[in-house]
Amino acid sequence: MTSRTRRCPRVVCGIVAAVGEVDVQLCREMLARIKHRGPDDTGEIRRGNVWLGHQRLSIMDVAGGHQPMTDTERTTYLVTNGEIYNHRHIREDLGHDLFETGSDSEAALHALIVDGPAGLARLRGMFALAFMTEDGDFLVARDSLGVKPLYWARRDDVTLFASELRAFDPADRPLVESFPPGHCWSPNGGLVRFADAVPARVRPARRAEEPGVWDEALLKSVRETIVTAVENRMMSDVGIGVFLSGGLDSAIVAAVAAEYARRHNQPLPTFAVGAPGSSDLAAARIVADYLGTEHHEIVMSKEDARAALPKAVRAIEHYDPSLVRSSVPNLLLAEYASKRVHAVLTGEGADELFAGYSYYHEEPFTDPDALQAELVRTVKELHHLNLQRCDRTTMAFGMEARVPFLDRDVIELALSIPPEHKLVTPEKKLLREAFEGWVPEEILWRGKEQFGDGSGAKDVLEDAVRTSPDVRAADGVELRTREEAAFYSIWREELAGIRSESTLGLFATT
Repeated sequence: MTSRTRRCPRVVCGIVAAVGEVDVQLCREMLARIKHRGPDDTGEIRRGNVWLGHQRLSIMDVAGGHQPMTDTERTTYLVTNGEIYNHRHIREDLGHDLFETGSDSEAALHALIVDGPAGLARLRGMFALAFMTEDGDFLVARDSLGVKPLYWARRDDVTLFASELRAFDPADRPLVESFPPGHCWSPNGGLVRFADAVPARVRPARRAEEPGVWDEALLKSVRETIVTAVENRMMSDVGIGVFLSGGLDSAIVAAVAAEYARRHNQPLPTFAVGAPGSSDLAAARIVADYLGTEHHEIVMSKEDARAALPKAVRAIEHYDPSLVRSSVPNLLLAEYASKRVHAVLTGEGADELFAGYSYYHEEPFTDPDALQAELVRTVKELHHLNLQRCDRTTMAFGMEARVPFLDRDVIELALSIPPEHKLVTPEKKLLREAFEGWVPEEILWRGKEQFGDGSGAKDVLEDAVRTSPDVRAADGVELRTREEAAFYSIWREELAGIRSESTLGLFATT
């Protein structure tokens, strides 16, 4: 790294972009609507028929982290949201002399400068980005899993992009669609896939002759791959914590993070939330005591849950009951944690990779081939559901959530394991055995419990929906329960104008 390189934080932010007949005032209004994603710094630039805007949370090196980012000749510009985990390798490949800051985003900038759209294949991480040149070239892209959100609205005169639905003007909301993960778009090249959430080559290595019987080599491979994924997400100049639900997945993440923190002489804050006496709070406390973390508990009263309910629906831009139930405690947790750390690790994705949900163990998924297909499907659909909740509840308070189980290497390894091994009981037995000794025994073998249930959110929210509208079809959406109708009414009020079939498909439930 050259002497002119400045240290720079990874970027927690929101982006807006437009290409075509640009209305600068409209673009600024869009950016203002997502200021919560990065309340400390606003950047914008227009070149010809392209406009880029960026909202940033300034953690350190305010000057070096400002976006839109540009090269030394000021001929290319980039706004991005997320992290490029392999930015150091990209620097090695491209040459350190190209770089002026330590920002992982600058690695994306130079990858695109050197290779054009093909440079996207270099990037490992979670990101949504928009890139333009002085000559009028323009490119937008989203990571293969859709960990970071991106939406677009295509009008005849202009194409608009933003990190959240709420950014779009009400008049444009009927046109809004989710930008597909693993794709890039340019005015000349159109929509092109550059990466798959689950690469086509990922297939189970073999059929398991003895389901539930595996050797130490497989356990070691699972353990080491997950450890590496967690440690890659611990590298930061800012405080990092862990959302600790008390379940297996977050306990594993916390255990690896705690070991990393000890080696680097760093504290590790952990955060748990639940109703008084909830099982999640008790289990999280056991894990925190075992690991010796700086533990924080948020005890959620019925009044807290009721007050947070409309905020949660608005934040996640969703009305699915199970997602809303988990979002209420998540929002309260994020609000508290954001005052103490700038990023958190979560256990998202482990259930989809290792068959943790109970329905995976019911017909028709007791057939190994059917289970494998369902696991692949649900991993690909995470950006519509759990990842949307994960991003929005944390970014509502300018804090970033990182998801180590959804590292590319973890996904490829987990989905190459014979599905028969995932049908044995207890669920996720292989994952449990891989981390024996890392977490307390009573947590290692604790049964699966949905976060909304274990936290007590489901119970404390029951009263809030007893007076909700009757179940009915609305705007082309079949509302299945009184609870869903209540959540939909909040969602619709916040995002009035989003009625098109393509957009409502963003909220399809499983």
